[in-house]
Amino acid sequence: MTDGRLASTLGQHKGPIFALKWNKKGNYILSAGVDKTTIIWDASSGHCTQQFAFHSAPALDVDWQSNNSFASCSTDQCIHVCQLGENRPIKSFQGHTNEVNAIKWDPQGNLLASCSDDMTLKIWSMRQDTCVHDLQAHNGKFLASGSFDKCVHIWSTQTGQLVHSYKGTGGIFEVCWNSRGDKVGASASDGSVFVLDLRK
Repeated sequence: MTDGRLASTLGQHKGPIFALKWNKKGNYILSAGVDKTTIIWDASSGHCTQQFAFHSAPALDVDWQSNNSFASCSTDQCIHVCQLGENRPIKSFQGHTNEVNAIKWDPQGNLLASCSDDMTLKIWSMRQDTCVHDLQAHNGKFLASGSFDKCVHIWSTQTGQLVHSYKGTGGIFEVCWNSRGDKVGASASDGSVFVLDLRK
């Protein structure tokens, strides 16, 4: 379909949906909702393939690890790694002391970064139960984080150390890397967008 018409409406969640992600293959869509569940949808049919009800509070974010496995985080302070066809998490991470707002896998799907209202950023590995690094301020080799304190921090994923810190003019909403990994873009609450060149 290329004419812009609505293909389907996915309506299994009971309440607002906080996150939505396509897998790389493009055959599944993943969603997270206030109803405490995450759902894998068949992208072609619009049908619910599997609903995961492992969180005890609203699910806030999801990120695909592979084409059929993903991580989810929640207000319940937990992170679950789930796989299509499994009826329980294949891995769970606990360590944050407040709600976990966002998560992101590294490109290989081995390390998972999480950020929380407890003002920490943690890096987790599928090989262990506790976090690999606990970054207390507000990986490839580097991880970028932004916060409402107007700061963008660049961390080493190898050592967990803060490498660079930049102060903007507004609370940081979003950070992203360029394809070469030598520049970071950030958007702020005052309407500004800036690019940091890590080669300088």
